[in-house]
Amino acid sequence: MKNRRTIRRYTEQAIPETLLNELLEVAARASNTGNMQLYSVVVTRDKAMKERLAPAHFNQPMITTAPVVLTFCADANRFVKWAEQRKAVAGFDNFQTFIASTIDAMLFAQSFCTAAEEKGLGICYLGTTAYNADQIIKILSLPRLVVPIVTVTVGYPDGQPEQVERLPLQAVVHHETYADYTPAIIDELYRDKEALEVNKQFVRENQKETLAQVFTDVRYTKANNEHFSDVLLNVLKEQGFLK
Repeated sequence: MKNRRTIRRYTEQAIPETLLNELLEVAARASNTGNMQLYSVVVTRDKAMKERLAPAHFNQPMITTAPVVLTFCADANRFVKWAEQRKAVAGFDNFQTFIASTIDAMLFAQSFCTAAEEKGLGICYLGTTAYNADQIIKILSLPRLVVPIVTVTVGYPDGQPEQVERLPLQAVVHHETYADYTPAIIDELYRDKEALEVNKQFVRENQKETLAQVFTDVRYTKANNEHFSDVLLNVLKEQGFLK
């Protein structure tokens, strides 16, 4: 697992239905809130459907070239309908349930990805799902109390890309209480990342002074963050998780 890497290019080899179902069954053993399994996944194999999804993911090529695209969703719809049919009233139309459902969906998704990589498949997480959840909801016909959380492309790797860097463990692990970062510690934690030639190239290509500016001024701007926040908040209202 320490050698894993994101796979964005896939061969044309199809993923057998039996293997995909086996991996999803394994993933369903993941921990979840109260054993309610407040999640679902939409499996997309059809070429035309992938092409419909592509614009919602900014036309990243993995969507149309991967054999399988999985959209993992926070889903309280199924449980609420079961409750109603069993003379129970589920108060799940709220933000707390959305958070619980999101956690469930991500645990399910990550368990699937781990199992898939063990079988020799490659995966790529797409964070664009939350940006354009409104578009994905329409394309996939998602009902009330269902919100797409993350999309994963899956296939057999076409080559092995270089493994990208990670911050040292001390950057993310705190013992007993949270120890805030001093300027000196920040410098130490990010020194190796900033020294990589590939990251220096990002800075030069984007005509910036620092790597941090590439992230804040180019890749994840304040304007975009606020826009997509508004989109997602509206989705939560429309799908019944917010009043």
